[in-house]
Amino acid sequence: MATVRKEFTIARPPTAVWAAFADVGAVHTKLARGFVTDTKLEEGARLVTFANGMVAKELIITVDPEARRLVYAVVDSPGLVHHSASFQVLADEGGSRVVWVADMAPDTVAESIGGMMEAGVQAMRRTLAEAAAA
Repeated sequence: MATVRKEFTIARPPTAVWAAFADVGAVHTKLARGFVTDTKLEEGARLVTFANGMVAKELIITVDPEARRLVYAVVDSPGLVHHSASFQVLADEGGSRVVWVADMAPDTVAESIGGMMEAGVQAMRRTLAEAAAA
C-alpha cells in the first residue's frame, strides 16, 4: 500500500480553514474551486466531480470538529483496490497548517493520485486565500 502526504500553511485561523473542510458538500465552492467542479451529497457520502471530468464517490467516515479532522474513503473507483484519506487542520504560527494523507492500493496509482493531490493543494490555497480577502 502506498501513502501520499501533502502539507501546506495558510495565514488564516484554524477555525476558518476547518469550516471550509467541515462543509463536506461545498468542496467546489468553499475549498477547492476549479479543481473540484461539483459536489453532491448522498446518504453518508458525497460525489465529487473534478475538473478533469473524473467523478469519485467518497464515503464520509469522520468529521471531528474537536480535532479538526475529516476522514473519507473513495469507493467504486476503477483501478483502486483501496483509498482512504484524512485532512487535519492544525494551528500554526501565523495561521493554519493543513495535513492531507492518503493511503491507496495498488501502489501504481500513487503517482497519479499524488499529482491530483498537488493540484488540489494549489486550489485549496487559492480558494482559502480568496475567501480571506473577501
